[in-house]
Amino acid sequence: MGVEVAGSPTNPSCLSKSDTAGKGWGFVDDGRGAHGRMSDMSKRADISLTGSVSLGTGVMIGAGIFALVGQVAEFAGNWFPLAFLLGAVIAAISSYSYIRYSSVNPSSGGIAMLLKDAYGPGVIAGSFSLFMYVSMVVAESLLARTFGTYLLRPFDLQDSAVLVPLLGVVAIVIAATVNLVGNTLVERSATATAVLKIIGIAALAIGGLIGAAVSGDGFFAKSSGESAGITGLLAGATLSVLAYKGFTTVTNQGDDLRDPKKNIARSIVISLLICTVLYLLITVAVESSIGAEGAVKARDYALAQAAEPLFGSTGVGITVAVAVVATVSGLLASLYSVSRLYAMLQGMRQAPSLPQKVSHQPMIITAGLAILATVFLDLSQIASMGAFLYLTMDIAVQWGIIRHLRSKIGGGRGSPCSRSCST
Repeated sequence: MGVEVAGSPTNPSCLSKSDTAGKGWGFVDDGRGAHGRMSDMSKRADISLTGSVSLGTGVMIGAGIFALVGQVAEFAGNWFPLAFLLGAVIAAISSYSYIRYSSVNPSSGGIAMLLKDAYGPGVIAGSFSLFMYVSMVVAESLLARTFGTYLLRPFDLQDSAVLVPLLGVVAIVIAATVNLVGNTLVERSATATAVLKIIGIAALAIGGLIGAAVSGDGFFAKSSGESAGITGLLAGATLSVLAYKGFTTVTNQGDDLRDPKKNIARSIVISLLICTVLYLLITVAVESSIGAEGAVKARDYALAQAAEPLFGSTGVGITVAVAVVATVSGLLASLYSVSRLYAMLQGMRQAPSLPQKVSHQPMIITAGLAILATVFLDLSQIASMGAFLYLTMDIAVQWGIIRHLRSKIGGGRGSPCSRSCST
């Protein structure tokens, strides 16, 4: 089915076709509105709850855990597993606003529609919507460079300034091509790869924990006893939020997801729970294997480095394989969701368009920007920029909910997770 965006009968709050007419900022009215552009990308089928969770975890279980462990350890020291737990708490609290809004007004625009409803169709909503879009594109470049870094690890070429971004660009092109085929293929591939990487990461983590216990050294045996302090812990937790922010892409599935008013909430909660458990298992295993110091030295490929003392070259190979699957599937899921957001921004005249004759514009623009970020930014720069953009946008979302939308979406007391799951 085609995705209903602008003027959709299922989304009366969205702009109608006539609303989007006009030139605007780089806006090209091709007579079809955003709906036409979205339908251009492919014929869309409904996404199940399982498919939605697969897409959500596909974005979350990617570069976040594979590339950020060393960087978070640099800030938080031996407390980096706790930093990831705090990041999960922050993400869970933040997710409540997205869940409540999407339960009332699900759409493919997700956060863009939330900001528009909160601040009106003006500069504020447009600016923060673009912040969110850019942060998602930056996250895609993080996935792409992590793909290249881990794929080159067995050849000791993980620091190559040419091969890493080159492989990242190849991964983005492949993921974009698969997305253009249709979301049925994306959902099926996301479900299959989600199962593979969850099993792979869980097996590595549990194996590492068992190895630490059997060796007699116990958990956290590599800890030096030094602490980064509360400031370092909070800094690490802030950066680790990037490993969970993929839950926001679920809000962009509103027009494709079956029973979105219930399933968006369920998908976000389930995705966050799965990722939190996996991240805790793997970070404790890394700390027990190589400690914070070893994770910092390995930095961009800490998980592969942690697997070597416990499992030898076989463990490194398995880790690389899981990382490749995780990052490619993350790109598939992210390009799908982020291109939906860009199409909505085009329909709201808040994002530029290419010449009318160019089809599949949201996907082409999104993939193109991700390629540029992959080529010109390293993992540390990408992570820092992504964290800043996401947190800035999230503050705008939370403030908009509190000031303008709380009465409209039925926000109130109660646990976010309990209220969301019962929605």
